[in-house]
Amino acid sequence: MFASENLNKFAALGKDFRIEARETIQKIMKGAKPDGVTVLDAKDVKMALPVFIRDYTDFYSSKNHAYNIGVMFRGEANALQPNWLHLPVGYHGRASSIVVDGTPITRPKGQICNDGVTPTFEACLRLDFELEMGTIIGKANDIGCPIKIGDAKDHIFGYTMLNDWSARCMQKWEYVPLGPFNAKNFASTISAWVVTPEALAPFKVALPTQEPGLLPYLQDKDLSSYDINLSVGIKTPSMDDFHTVTNSNMKHLYYSVA
Repeated sequence: MFASENLNKFAALGKDFRIEARETIQKIMKGAKPDGVTVLDAKDVKMALPVFIRDYTDFYSSKNHAYNIGVMFRGEANALQPNWLHLPVGYHGRASSIVVDGTPITRPKGQICNDGVTPTFEACLRLDFELEMGTIIGKANDIGCPIKIGDAKDHIFGYTMLNDWSARCMQKWEYVPLGPFNAKNFASTISAWVVTPEALAPFKVALPTQEPGLLPYLQDKDLSSYDINLSVGIKTPSMDDFHTVTNSNMKHLYYSVA
């Protein structure tokens, strides 16, 4: 199972198998190595994408983020669209351009229009990043058989850090009326590590009450997230160390992962 090129088959087995594997790995790390298990030195391992990604959906789960982006494109008066407080707005991205941490990113080229009328084709001048958490779904559902929100967490294999690269100057011009396209799908970077829900259980925190209340099918009786400190640092060739540019926390989400 673990000799495969990714964790897809293991992730699809569900919670019980994941917990057993976690407990076994903990025993190995404490020195109790079962027969047939080989422990590799970290320096001899090349990190890779943890799973083969068939589909990728980007959700507007943070009210702060949705508001700030809305102000950039539509102004303060129209920052949040009317639907945002009623459903977790999202769009499908290009799964094939998700790469593992450390992969070089090429600055994209595309249409840029500063006057709203006449575009030019050039390299992106406003290359941006978005600090995000990725949720990996392991247990699938059949087409036409929706997962009820009370069962959603049983399908979550784990979480990973995600850097969603964004070409803002291209995005402003192309996103009307169908949403992000080339400005958002040229690359997204994820960590090679998947942190399971069991590992994050001690950091679970309740999310604030959603106002107005959601329709019944979206009401999460376990409205919660995790207290995970997150930060972004930038380092240029002239810097001796990383310069922190932003700090955040997963506990600030508005919508739960479920």
